Amino acid sequence: MMRILAIETSCDETAFSLVEASGGLLRPTFSVLENLVTSQIAIHRPFGGVVPNLAKREHLVNLPILFEQIKEKIGKKKIDIVAVTVGPGLEPALWTGVGFAKEIHKKYFPKSKLIGVNHMEGHLYSFLLSQKTEKSNFKFQISKLKELFPAIALVVSGGHTIIIRMDSLTKRKKLGETRDDAVGEAFDKVARLLNLPYPGGPEIERCAKEGNPHAIEFPRPMMHDKNYEFSFSGLKTSALYYMRDHKTANINDVAASFQEAAIDVLRHKATRAIKEFNAHSLLLSGGVAASKALRTALEERCKELNIRFFAPSIQYNTDNATMIAVAAYINFLEKKNRALRANGNMAL
Repeated sequence: MMRILAIETSCDETAFSLVEASGGLLRPTFSVLENLVTSQIAIHRPFGGVVPNLAKREHLVNLPILFEQIKEKIGKKKIDIVAVTVGPGLEPALWTGVGFAKEIHKKYFPKSKLIGVNHMEGHLYSFLLSQKTEKSNFKFQISKLKELFPAIALVVSGGHTIIIRMDSLTKRKKLGETRDDAVGEAFDKVARLLNLPYPGGPEIERCAKEGNPHAIEFPRPMMHDKNYEFSFSGLKTSALYYMRDHKTANINDVAASFQEAAIDVLRHKATRAIKEFNAHSLLLSGGVAASKALRTALEERCKELNIRFFAPSIQYNTDNATMIAVAAYINFLEKKNRALRANGNMAL
């Protein structure tokens, strides 16, 4: 068993997590002893998005406060790994986490291993936090883990839309990603067009519940292209033109129709990948995976295709340090460690 203290500061959440991990790559088991997240949404909302220097300032304030809280939970427990997000993300925010991790590692946990973690790997592996076996424990049984692969992973967030083929926990191939706006970014931008507050995804979904998803025929960019690339800027622009030409448009109908178009694209591409690679499972993760509409649409499609569907528990979709601990454990077993410096454009 390994005990991991993880830190996440890639964007506008300051997060710490204390996780016990065991089982190796065949029987990964995670017990979450503490999961702390402080959000900055209220601070960035007036600006309609995250302001990097404000995010940095708030991380500098929040990091020592959260550490004092989690230090009480640690007590005299041995820490084997201190893990910190090093990218991708906002570099001013990332540097605060990296600097703080180095500081507490040297002062409090000098015998532990200090590991830099790719934020997107955290999202990718967060599906391992989708099955609770008991309070705060997540475990994939050996038979289920073997049957999981090959799998198609769909990672959807404000900055990324990526589709991946996974042949095991450690063997994967990126099939495609967005060429412009990520799906979460498109949701935020369309929300602003509708004068809805930041973050846009939950607001679009809230309005969509009261709207007609077939009221407006928005385009489905690249949906039928024979590749696994995405593009959401055209969909966003179509919503812009529609609002410009229809001053009295029903906001709920616009939200519902836009959401339906975005989900259609994701569902279609995921379905094609599942069929092409004879996948046994679909793994959904990232901040946009918190969308109940998207989760429902993909889970229903998986039932039709008779394959498994996995998505992390809701609190582990948006940015958190528990997923960073999970990725750190897998990275440690692979003997993989990233440089302890911020890299805003780090690839998956």
